[in-house]
Amino acid sequence: MGKITGFMDYQRKTSTDVPPLERIENFSEFHVWLSREEQQIQGARCMDCGVPFCQAGMMIGGMASGCPLNNLIPEWNDLVYQGKWELALRRLMATNRFPEFTSRVCPALCEAACTCGDVTGGPVAVYERSDRVGGLLMYGIPNMKLDKSVIERRVRIMQAEGVEFITNADVGAAVPAQALLDSADAVVLACGAKQPRDLNVPGRDAAGVYFAVDYLSGVTKSLLDSSLTDGKAISAEGKQVLVIGGGDTGNDCQGTAIRQGCTDLLAREMLPPPPKPRAASNPWPEWPKVLKVDYGQVESLAKFGKDPREYQTTVKEFLKNDDGTLRGAVIQRLRPERDEATGRTVMAPTGEEFTYECQLALIAAGFTGCESYVADAFGVQRTVRGVVDADDARFATNVPGVYACGDMRRGQSLVVWGLREGRDCAAAVDEYLMGYTNL
Repeated sequence: MGKITGFMDYQRKTSTDVPPLERIENFSEFHVWLSREEQQIQGARCMDCGVPFCQAGMMIGGMASGCPLNNLIPEWNDLVYQGKWELALRRLMATNRFPEFTSRVCPALCEAACTCGDVTGGPVAVYERSDRVGGLLMYGIPNMKLDKSVIERRVRIMQAEGVEFITNADVGAAVPAQALLDSADAVVLACGAKQPRDLNVPGRDAAGVYFAVDYLSGVTKSLLDSSLTDGKAISAEGKQVLVIGGGDTGNDCQGTAIRQGCTDLLAREMLPPPPKPRAASNPWPEWPKVLKVDYGQVESLAKFGKDPREYQTTVKEFLKNDDGTLRGAVIQRLRPERDEATGRTVMAPTGEEFTYECQLALIAAGFTGCESYVADAFGVQRTVRGVVDADDARFATNVPGVYACGDMRRGQSLVVWGLREGRDCAAAVDEYLMGYTNL
């Protein structure tokens, strides 16, 4: 450790953001990185504490703590402090092959677990259903969070290393699964968990009600294809927008709708708001389940003067005009109650309702597993959660030579967990093919 007292000498400093009213005019990334000199100073704050929860990647009390990739964080922090940038990159790349993604979209599980925080072979072809490589990173995450040039650069690097990318290849539909099984020694299914959870309420068929994943994907594709001039994206311009559900997806819908020029925004969340301070049942170094204000809410506050979130609410009914277009939604207020039969807490109606006038509603209520047609095409079994049933340690399915990893196996999760599963699955496949692995 180059600076023994660094964590006491220097205050924590993070990147800044482009002001909300300025950044909502475009889809460019809005984080402003620290200068190299400032990054070196921040590297000096790492304590080399001897108990690196930051890189542990373990489960404590059922909650994730630390980096799932086991990044050697104290080591490359020290190298950054010393200005040894190439060595720092090599040390990071030893555990994380895609740092340009995690630096932008990972919520930094490592930082939450910091000790200081509590007191201070050969390629296998890649088949891609879409017209661009990247999956969730390309079309599921808005451009202002992850500029697509970053993904394209990584794809070029991987192509130069020998990886073959085959786009517009819908495996299980246009591309028969058997063709892959016949041509490859092993197949890895990493198709995500894109089956959205729907709402079963009157008026669901109103024109103007969409799944969030379709909305976000369409906007990003139109942005990349034509800078939003082709008219193919679902537009929030001039509309009052209802976002149903929270989390990253709901937040991304808020930021995207604001950039498109919505006139008002309501984000409905079913559960009560999380506490502001960390609860006793959520001790460090677990990920803190506390109330956060993400970029979408910051931008709503700047644009409309309000946080768009309405907690403890649900949609009772969508209202339609005579021509079938959406004109509003009846919102029902909820309260937590104990279910005597199960002993669990459930959200029950209070009897209070209100109507929110809106012309666009985006369902961001989570996902129910992978899209079934790919799993069915390969004959792999699924769990009751709708994901592929693959062994936790070996990632193997019930079909010999077919593996599954990432969201398709574990359900919707973080990018960093997807990277961890991809790395471990690669080692399992390598051992299956070679009889051993050095990965």
